[in-house]
Amino acid sequence: MRDLAKSTSLEFPHVATDLPPLGGVAKRGFDIIGAGLGIIALSPLFLLIALLVKASDGGSVFYGHRRIGRGGRIFQCLKFRTMVPNGDAVLAAHFRNDPEARAEWDATRKLKDDPRVTRVGTVLRKLSLDELPQILNILLGDMSIVGPRPVVRDELDYYGKAVVFYLKSRPGLTGLWQVSGRNDVSYDSRVAFDRHYVENWSLAEDIRIILKTVPAVCLSRGSY
Repeated sequence: MRDLAKSTSLEFPHVATDLPPLGGVAKRGFDIIGAGLGIIALSPLFLLIALLVKASDGGSVFYGHRRIGRGGRIFQCLKFRTMVPNGDAVLAAHFRNDPEARAEWDATRKLKDDPRVTRVGTVLRKLSLDELPQILNILLGDMSIVGPRPVVRDELDYYGKAVVFYLKSRPGLTGLWQVSGRNDVSYDSRVAFDRHYVENWSLAEDIRIILKTVPAVCLSRGSY
């Protein structure tokens, strides 16, 4: 699995990457225990989803996307595959035929009506089940249970000077943005949520966010 999640790093000279990550030993210990228990409890669901994804079109079950982690470290963010195998070509054709979709993508880095998403993928995304494999990223130390959502390199430009707050922490499976509206808020608001979370971190706040994640997912609020 480490080969799948092999990472490199980007250079951010203004960020002290040698400092301990946000939350230190307490947060990391909480992540390991929580992720371990999560894998045990959710293993039947993992197997069911894997079978559904495989049966949908015969393609791969998992998808790893390069994301930016703490200190600019690049890692493979794992998900259940929700898109067609030739997603890049499908998206490019969609943008050529729909300039408004191109503008929506440039502004938010996502589409409300994404032509690449499969039928099974639509359901998984609606319930955020596509993100469950990120529990493995948590065990590997790439991510945390709670933190800013992992971003691609281009998205760091949206953070401006606030990028230092993103880079101080491990990206999270859930976070303040996810339980505060997700697609219903602007990207500037998302950056503000990430900064607030890092500046005011506490283990109690992590637990509060986790508890709020369950109803947010059940209500499919702000789904991808």
